[in-house]
This record gives sequence, C-alpha cells and structure tokens, in this order.
Amino acid sequence: MLWSYADLMGLRVIYWLRQRKTTKLGVEIPRTSMPAVRRALKELRALEVSIWDRERPSLLVDTRGQIYVKARDGVQNLARQVVREDVLDLIAPFPTAEGTRGPDLVAPRAELRIVPGKLSGSPHVVHTRLETRALAALAADGFDVAGIQRLYPYVSPPQIAQALELERQLDDNLHKRAA
Repeated sequence: MLWSYADLMGLRVIYWLRQRKTTKLGVEIPRTSMPAVRRALKELRALEVSIWDRERPSLLVDTRGQIYVKARDGVQNLARQVVREDVLDLIAPFPTAEGTRGPDLVAPRAELRIVPGKLSGSPHVVHTRLETRALAALAADGFDVAGIQRLYPYVSPPQIAQALELERQLDDNLHKRAA
C-alpha cells in the first residue's frame, strides 16, 4: 500500500492522540476522543506549511490535540499567537507504546531524506533518486556495503549504511507490530 506524506502525518496524529499519555510530572492524560482527533486532522489539513524544507518549521501537538507550529520566532498556535506548551513534534522520531520507533519524516538519518513529490515520498539518499529500499534489496541479495558502492559509486559507505539501518528499523517495526 502506498501512503502519502499527509497520510503519515495523519496516522501519527491519530496514534498519538488515541493513546494514554503521561506528562513529565507523571500525570496521566486520557485518550483523546475521536471527534477531537477529527478536529486536529482538519486543522492539520488546513495548515499550509512546507514542512519538508531544510529550514522547516516543526508541527507540534499538545496533550489536548491542538496543533502548533514551531517557527524561528517560537511556538505558535494556528492563529499565529506565540505560546509556551508541552508539545510533541509530529515530524521527529516517534516512539510507540508497542516498542516501535518511527523515523523523522523529513530526515530519517543525516544522509537520507523523505520529500513528498520526490520518489512518491519514499526514503532516499540525499541529493539522489536512490531509494533506501533498493539498497536494502541489494543487501538482502547478499551484497555488502562495498559491493553496493561498486554499483552506485556516487553513494558513500556511510550513506549506504544509514539506508540499510533505516530499512532494518522499518522492518523491525513491522515484525513487532505483527507479533
């Protein structure tokens, strides 16, 4: 199944809001109701921010499901009022209660990127069109990092290693969810 970048963001919002949460002070926050989740998703769709740019603002959500933007001048609500909140970055790595960890949705590793509109949002090596899953398929077929680099001499060993590491993480996440 192919997912759009907006789908991934929506899934992160739904997952996070539907879980029981505990604040840093140990106060438990109940799950957010589905009507509140729908409102948060509507706000997210209405937000027209280029979140995948290198100097991107971060999308944040608080314990009530309110969406915020972290820009150069601080955290702001959708009315562009500066606020101070305990918020979660929806693009940053995302740990789950099941023990999985989603990658950063813009830069999953230092040398990897996810760009909506480039390779259908598939993770790839920065400044290339080489998908991480293509490198993982080569590794699964028995190629080591040096062998992969001989096929793609413009890709460095650290880039290949990061791609393989990301694909292992994603594969582990799938197996943990299935267990």
